[in-house]
Amino acid sequence: MTRQHTGLLGWLLAFAVAALFSTLGAWQLQRMHEKQALLAQAPPDRSHGLALAQAMRAPATLHWVHDTLEFLPATVLLDNQLRDGRAGLKVYQAARVDAGVVLVDLGWLPLPADRRLPRIAPLQGRIEVQGLWAPPPSPGLALGPALAATAQPRVWLATRVDTAAIAAQLQLPAAALAGQVLRLDPASPLGYTRDLDLLPNTLPPSRHLGYAVQWFAMALAVLVIAGVLHVRRRRGR
Repeated sequence: MTRQHTGLLGWLLAFAVAALFSTLGAWQLQRMHEKQALLAQAPPDRSHGLALAQAMRAPATLHWVHDTLEFLPATVLLDNQLRDGRAGLKVYQAARVDAGVVLVDLGWLPLPADRRLPRIAPLQGRIEVQGLWAPPPSPGLALGPALAATAQPRVWLATRVDTAAIAAQLQLPAAALAGQVLRLDPASPLGYTRDLDLLPNTLPPSRHLGYAVQWFAMALAVLVIAGVLHVRRRRGR
């Protein structure tokens, strides 16, 4: 009876591990398809920029936007953002339009070796801007809290762009904060160093496919090993 229980527990453990590896493989495939869909979109027409309210009502795709925003004193610093091999932060500031509140990507700032956060001077008032209306950076695996307060008032350090968590800090309903972000035109004098790369600081679709294959192979290997051990145990009896 003890051997039967041991064998059953072994199979249960093997199935649990294989299920975990398969889930991770499926997540990698999902990320691959999302990024392929983003790259497949036609470049937005800069000569016919939409008002931001129009872009917010349109399907969640790429749009070139030209509008005037009212910037709010609320800044999110997205951590772990590499540029040219250097560690840094992406700076997002909240801004209001008639259709709600959006996050504006102001660009990238380097972090010193001691990781002391830079002092942020937020934009103020109503400012005319243009840029790309696009999805925020990929959040990856959501581990731990999304936001942490900093020594500077109304400035938060983020591990990912979690619109629900950011809306809560801004004391807004979750639906009031747009799911996409406005990436300022690199030619604008506002903000910091930036570009309009669609997949910044993240893996290309081919890498996600490679990781998915690895996870599925590991799931299969776990089941094969469990089967071999089961056969050997039966023969040993």
